[in-house]
Amino acid sequence: MVSFNVTDNKAEIIVDGRTVFSFRKGEYLYSFGKGRNTYTMSHGSFNIKEHIYYKNDYAVKSISLEDGVLTIDGGNSKMEITADGERRIKVNPVIGDESNRLWIKIPAKKTEFVYGSGETFTEFNLRGKKVNVWVAEHINGLQTAKKIVKQVFGIRNSERKQAFGKYETYYAEPTFISSGKYYYHSDTTARAEFDFTDENMHIIKVDEVAPFYFGFGSSFEELMEDMTALLGRQPELPDWVYDGAILGVQGGTEVMMKKYEDAVKYNTEVCGIWIQDWEGRRVTAVGKQLQWNWEWDKELYPALDEKIKELNEKGVKVLGYINPFLAVEKPLYKEASEKGYCVKDKDGNDYYVKITTFPAAMLDFTNPDACSWIKDIIKTNMIDFGLSGWMADFGEYLPTDCVLYSREDPQLVHNTWPARWAKLNREAIEEAGKLGEIMFFTRAGYTETKKYSTMMWNGDNHVDYSIDFGLPSVIPAALSLTCCGFGLSHSDIGGYTTFMNLTRSDELFMRWCEMNAFTPVLRGHEGLNPDVNAQFDYNEVTLKHHARFSRIHKKLKPYIKDCVKENAEKGIGVIRPIFFHYEEERAFKETYEFMLGRDILVAPVLRENATNRVTYLPNDEWVHLWSGKEYTGGKHTVPSPVGAPPVFVRKASERFDELMNIIK
Repeated sequence: MVSFNVTDNKAEIIVDGRTVFSFRKGEYLYSFGKGRNTYTMSHGSFNIKEHIYYKNDYAVKSISLEDGVLTIDGGNSKMEITADGERRIKVNPVIGDESNRLWIKIPAKKTEFVYGSGETFTEFNLRGKKVNVWVAEHINGLQTAKKIVKQVFGIRNSERKQAFGKYETYYAEPTFISSGKYYYHSDTTARAEFDFTDENMHIIKVDEVAPFYFGFGSSFEELMEDMTALLGRQPELPDWVYDGAILGVQGGTEVMMKKYEDAVKYNTEVCGIWIQDWEGRRVTAVGKQLQWNWEWDKELYPALDEKIKELNEKGVKVLGYINPFLAVEKPLYKEASEKGYCVKDKDGNDYYVKITTFPAAMLDFTNPDACSWIKDIIKTNMIDFGLSGWMADFGEYLPTDCVLYSREDPQLVHNTWPARWAKLNREAIEEAGKLGEIMFFTRAGYTETKKYSTMMWNGDNHVDYSIDFGLPSVIPAALSLTCCGFGLSHSDIGGYTTFMNLTRSDELFMRWCEMNAFTPVLRGHEGLNPDVNAQFDYNEVTLKHHARFSRIHKKLKPYIKDCVKENAEKGIGVIRPIFFHYEEERAFKETYEFMLGRDILVAPVLRENATNRVTYLPNDEWVHLWSGKEYTGGKHTVPSPVGAPPVFVRKASERFDELMNIIK
């Protein structure tokens, strides 16, 4: 329970008998100020410049407690603190001027670790880092181009990291958890900055004066349960999702069926076929992209409606693709434009955003009629057509210089855009009475995405082993999402971004596949340039490998289903940091291993041509899945040939025999 202990000079906030915060008269705890940001966007990447007009630091002048409200008064400003649940407090900042900036100082310990702020791909523990909480494209063209040029000259360093401040992320959120078993969350929709570089304090800056929360727990499970009770949880997944692999296929009906039949010949358990180009294909200078007109392309996919029915009878679902853009040369855009459903520029014209090499218009989610229109399209052209799921892509690109139907400030709406997009997809499914049958997966996100989306995927990763954008990067990405309360995520098998000499090898495909078998969803993607990438049917070796891990994934169904149920009921993610269950210093630092639920530890192989992997095991008794060899806690060099990544089952698990039998 939350309680307050107040004297004339001091206040203590107590949770379950533990003092979590204390304040004294004369302390400087917060600041208010006024500033202005200038944003420049290119292909979803943002350059942000800020001008601060003033910043006023406030010392505590008086402390009072009345009717359950603890007031910290700084003169012309105050913080009103109330209990907001058994282990949570809400802080409401009050200012008497036109300030639009808020800084707060949170006491920190030198040994503390922090995680979250959305989805982070290169770091998991954010201590020592400054984080820009702003939704953007994660990988920009310049970063990829520099890598390609270096590779032309033979420079390959998969462990090289850029400066952390140069990275952006699809999913940003003003939320973090601490190894001290508390979380912070702000109700802001504006840009925020988390500064974790000081040994003694965390400095949080928000470009808006907004309420914020602190929640506390005696365990990390308890902490996540409270956070997600506040912010929302994902529903359970449709039952069919667990029944093997979702094949990533494109190129037309004949190609789709041929690849499906080849997979079945090798005893692949196929639960779905994802055809992202169901609405048409656009070939550009960067690869095979999509025609953003959300109608069935009957020329590319003749008789697709009949094939969907045939496949459904075999227990195989068909999935598609949609995003918030409209191809400007296609019929749906013409209709939307005539009805005024698109985001406008300052001259009143439809705002065209350049994605890669082509422009596209954006639907205006602040226009209720536009929202109803796109939901009807989803219900008619996708759900009624027979699709059982789809990738709900993008959401990061709302320009800050646009004009919205609602006349809201785009700088305060931008971060919410992906959540609004997820909400539209969710509502379309619910209105069709299909929640629990259909899975859609999103790339971008903000706070409310977690209560609307049914699944995240980790975006357009490079088809390589690079620690910043390749296979390794999806592990901290998944873990950081879990720490923000989004407990369902997966990645494209083999990555996506393919260009010139950046291509997918068969070994990379197999390593990524064997990792993803131990995640909630096993789904492939042919990549940006499918013709130069190794696929599941690249050769007999990849066919057999993919088939084997599809069977393993299906055998994990009862276990993963229970993990997903726990996430839906308590907000404890399926992919978890080791420290959720083992509070060891090494566990708090571990970035590239993860727990699948409570009983399985996975240490994916992250280097090309590797035959073993140095693996950290927490203090417990573990059994190697492939050999049955028993291990104790500590560092071990584990044999890791292709097809046998380090995976361990907790010996004390009640499901030990069931889990060890998944490879038989």
